[in-house]
Amino acid sequence: MSVCSSAVVVETVAVDAPLKLAVIGPAPPPNGGMAMQTAQLVDLLREEGCDVRFVAVNPAYWPRWMGRIRGVRAGARLLPYLTSLWRELGAVDVVHLMANSGWSWHLFATPAILIARLRGKPVVINYRGGQARVFLRSQARWVMPVMRRAQAMVVPSGFLREVFAEWRLDSRVIPNVVMLERFRFKPEAAIADPRSPVIAVTRNLESIYGVDVALRAFAGLLSEAPGACLLIAGEGPRAEALREQAEELGISAHTEFLGRLDRDAMIALYQRADILLNTSRVDNTPNSLIEAMAVGVAIVSTRAGGIPFLVEDGHNALLCAVDDDACLRQALRRLLHDRELYRHLVENGRESVEAFDWETVRGQWLSLYHELAGRAGL
Repeated sequence: MSVCSSAVVVETVAVDAPLKLAVIGPAPPPNGGMAMQTAQLVDLLREEGCDVRFVAVNPAYWPRWMGRIRGVRAGARLLPYLTSLWRELGAVDVVHLMANSGWSWHLFATPAILIARLRGKPVVINYRGGQARVFLRSQARWVMPVMRRAQAMVVPSGFLREVFAEWRLDSRVIPNVVMLERFRFKPEAAIADPRSPVIAVTRNLESIYGVDVALRAFAGLLSEAPGACLLIAGEGPRAEALREQAEELGISAHTEFLGRLDRDAMIALYQRADILLNTSRVDNTPNSLIEAMAVGVAIVSTRAGGIPFLVEDGHNALLCAVDDDACLRQALRRLLHDRELYRHLVENGRESVEAFDWETVRGQWLSLYHELAGRAGL
């Protein structure tokens, strides 16, 4: 019997009934963050034998020209979304809602929870995003009454669990999933040539991810590593400003902006990189750090948000304060010159990511779904 199936009696005959789930969240593109975690979860649950109905919060605009008109786009997307919610939620046992802060919560999460209640379906909120504390401080009056209507709150990190505990809202931690078989661990934990290291940045080009700090930290490294290369994978509104900053710092010849990469191209980048440099100002549980550890790339990062709950300074990463490019630069230098430290971080990182493998995480989700399905109709 499938782990997603349960024996039920129909006219005294036992049959296998697959667990019926609605997963609500963003669909890629973009190929990153919550959208990729949502798509991956849907695929994995279907492989487990679950009957999964996916409701995208960002369906394609129809007609397409609607997506080009500011002020009309949200309405053009919201009506078909609400229609899909009402139709799909009536036919499932449990609703799995991928949720985030800001307008995403108000436009997509709130209607999903309220419609699920009207349909008598239990909801698990799978909340993500490093700005949860700021969001709740400003919006709790409207957000918390809706959140408390859900039957379960799940977060990917102890950081978010602490945030929700401040509002007396219980949550359980179920980590993000990384399919370890997709990431080939490097055979040797070492930088081949300390004078020519490859340093990767894999975050969107937005202010909250501090790529400007990464450029400054890298610029100070070139005097002792003249062959160093900085590869930046991501897109965003800061792209042009960051290219100009690279010119001003005199590092353009050593810096390559790769744009947004698909999953296979991102894995290839990790295989090429010696160090992952993460300079977030706001963060929760970045998949890029988990994926880097899975491949065997040493990590230098800020301590933003939930990152210290994900990696430990001196154990599987080197951590610095937010916006401290001098500390980040020194951490990069340490890894260039200390082969034992590099090996130590990489080997501990690989052990750490076992907690994120589907074989480890699957039972936590399936147990929760079955628990909630027994409370259907609440």
